[in-house]
Amino acid sequence: MCSSRKIIWSLLVLSVLEVGLGVASVALGAVGVSRVPAGQKTQQGDASPVWSGVCFFVCGLCGMLCARKRSGPVMILFSACCICGLISGILNFQFVRALVRRPGSPRPLHVAAMSLACLGISSCTLSTWLTCRLASSEQQRMFLEREHSLHHSHEMAEKEVLDNSSNGIPQISYSGSISP
Repeated sequence: MCSSRKIIWSLLVLSVLEVGLGVASVALGAVGVSRVPAGQKTQQGDASPVWSGVCFFVCGLCGMLCARKRSGPVMILFSACCICGLISGILNFQFVRALVRRPGSPRPLHVAAMSLACLGISSCTLSTWLTCRLASSEQQRMFLEREHSLHHSHEMAEKEVLDNSSNGIPQISYSGSISP
């Protein structure tokens, strides 16, 4: 089983990758929108790399936050961002794939946008899986801490019972027997 530290580092690396994919996708989408010929009307797919890039970027930032602060709400937020990134990557891929069929479209630009979308989809899928592993690891850690705390409080309660059994009178022990 992977340790929590390895999961966190993997999550951090994937988050940095997602931020990079987001920036690259936004830049590629901006170039794609600017290269639409003047006579043609822009279509849905022209700006889809921008929107999926924004989703990947936000997902990466949330992943960095999740690696730093491993609380339940942050993990849920990151998982939700990953799912949104996954959906936006799939939609981006479909829209750009439809644009490739358009005559006079810059094919290498679209292939690059689809490749970034595939990498983003893979990254979001792995990040979601790692977040589930991290949540499981944190739940186990918290359970062990609580059990240790309960065990410690049980020992303290036993000690308190023994201390209170003397009723404030010091007890003296003679050869194993206690006398007041």
